[in-house]
Amino acid sequence: MSTTPPVPHLPRTIDETRLLHALPMAAAVDALRAALRDGPDPEADPPRTIVPVEHGQLLLMPAHRSRYAGVKVATVAPDNPAAGLPRVQGQYLLFDAATLSPVALLDGIALTTVRTSAVSALAVDLLAAPDAAHLVVFGTGPQARGHLDAFRAVRPLRRVTVVGRTPANVERFVADVRRDTGLTVEAGDPTAVATADLVACCTTARTPLFDGALLPPHATVTAVGSHERGSREVDGTTVLGSTVVVESRTAAAREAGDLIPELESGRLAPASMLTLAGLATGAATADPARPRLFKSVGMAWEDLAVAGAAYEAA
Repeated sequence: MSTTPPVPHLPRTIDETRLLHALPMAAAVDALRAALRDGPDPEADPPRTIVPVEHGQLLLMPAHRSRYAGVKVATVAPDNPAAGLPRVQGQYLLFDAATLSPVALLDGIALTTVRTSAVSALAVDLLAAPDAAHLVVFGTGPQARGHLDAFRAVRPLRRVTVVGRTPANVERFVADVRRDTGLTVEAGDPTAVATADLVACCTTARTPLFDGALLPPHATVTAVGSHERGSREVDGTTVLGSTVVVESRTAAAREAGDLIPELESGRLAPASMLTLAGLATGAATADPARPRLFKSVGMAWEDLAVAGAAYEAA
């Protein structure tokens, strides 16, 4: 007598609303911290695959850890905003590691927004002064707001200065944050970094956003805007005057446009860069007498850690 093979379950769909409800920022930060303490070294992650297509890029980011495997498929279409469409779009497919059966399909952009700001918040928690209260944020898009909200989960923010290229966008951003948080929020210019405890660079800038000579010694800077060699949000003064922290030295040398000129010239030694894993496990500590710069390029292990946590909580 023949038997019918079992019908595989369809993967659970986790949209933006469900993801944000299931995974508060503090939980996302904890998932990343646990992944750094318990998981494989991020240096072993496969590199991001970037495929040029006619109107932009196709990105593939696979990863595997003990309980799950997964892959993010994303697109970058630079002309989309002019047509009222998102510049970045994508989906994340999560698999059970033991059977490689698909278990969840997550909104890839919501996942990216959460994990990017959560990685920065983890870096801030590991690097910044406990009483850091003044944030200067460059940018007015989803990542800028995500970073502001994420930093509030790890530090007692009281004042926010917003720096952007379009006055109307800055005005809207300031009004929204005031309404939603009750913080002291104001528009500013790049010189505001001189009084910053935290600086979040959340832009698509191709050239540095501020003069690194203005940074106070206690400042912590996060730069997350790109994973391309030709882009940079911080200048050489910031890089060479700071303790530099990265997710992976290999990934940074390949993709971190903010660091590559200094790495390739020999002015920044790869071994001098600290890693998040080193900080999270206590194997490394940052010099409190100079600024700290966390340069993120975004890695597949981060997506997987946050996707797995969201799936378990949803």
